[in-house]
Amino acid sequence: MPGKPVTTMTASKSPAKRRGRPCKPRPLAASPHLDAFLDMLTAERGAAVNTRLAYERDLADLGRWLAQRSVALEGAGTEDLRAYLAVQSKDGAPRTVARRLSAMRQFYRFLLSEGRRVDDPASPLDSPKQGRPLPKILTEAEVGAMLSTAEARGGPEGLRLVALLEVLYATGLRVSELVGLPMTAIMRDGRGLLVRGKGGKERMVPLSDPALAALAAYIPLRGHFIPPAAGAEAGHSPFLFPSRSSGEGHLTRQRFAQLLKQLAIDSGIDPEKVSPHVLRHAFATHLLDHGADLRSVQKMLGHADIATTQIYTHVVTERLKKVMHDHHPLARRKVEEPSEG
Repeated sequence: MPGKPVTTMTASKSPAKRRGRPCKPRPLAASPHLDAFLDMLTAERGAAVNTRLAYERDLADLGRWLAQRSVALEGAGTEDLRAYLAVQSKDGAPRTVARRLSAMRQFYRFLLSEGRRVDDPASPLDSPKQGRPLPKILTEAEVGAMLSTAEARGGPEGLRLVALLEVLYATGLRVSELVGLPMTAIMRDGRGLLVRGKGGKERMVPLSDPALAALAAYIPLRGHFIPPAAGAEAGHSPFLFPSRSSGEGHLTRQRFAQLLKQLAIDSGIDPEKVSPHVLRHAFATHLLDHGADLRSVQKMLGHADIATTQIYTHVVTERLKKVMHDHHPLARRKVEEPSEG
């Protein structure tokens, strides 16, 4: 009796297709120079992983759009790019369009510098007009309420949350800098942190007395959050805020944001107002409220350009205007029009 015929799997039919599921498309539009550009961002400019991924997504989107017009990503002309931005402007926010234009400019400038093009098709393009939204902040009373609520929880979870809040509010760290802090970031004198920020740049940020007290209470209990097999030895972790459930070995940005939202609810604060970045804004604004100079705030925030820090002076100005309008006895007095003749 003859055996059953043997079926062979051809390269054109993957297991996913045979089961009726579409194959996941390659995320990048084909370009022999895109990977080189992304590698340059990382190696020469010290771009963070998230920055590289953002450029990758934006340029991949442009590449797919150009492919529909039978134009290669590296061969696009100014009118091609202008048409793409026009489509983006109809569907997207000005900030998104501006970000994508920035990615395009840097990519084509890279091709020009590498001798892959003789012109820069993105240089004539104009940036979209953007409003200048003031950053959201919390009041000092709201920050205090959240700290009181966290302190009332007690136990390892509560002490960790207090330490996270106190350190963030005392330093204005970016959330990625905060959750990824190594134990070695604590300076020898114990009075500050040595933080590695964007582009691998290091800066020293001082710690307030409440932040130091919160860390002193939390650190003896951080073993509660260390996975049994973490680090070179079981029960050890290099991170200040380790996590049992995180594949990264430390508390994730997403989990910290969730903890803040729940803390806001428990504190009677609108959770939509609260995020790690909002606490960074509160740090800067409250410092300026109490007389700190802009240059010092810039250094602590890790801003490369002081113009980025100046947005917080606008926040303070707007708040002072509101205080005057709401409380000055003459602020809302109607001015009589001069009579004619």
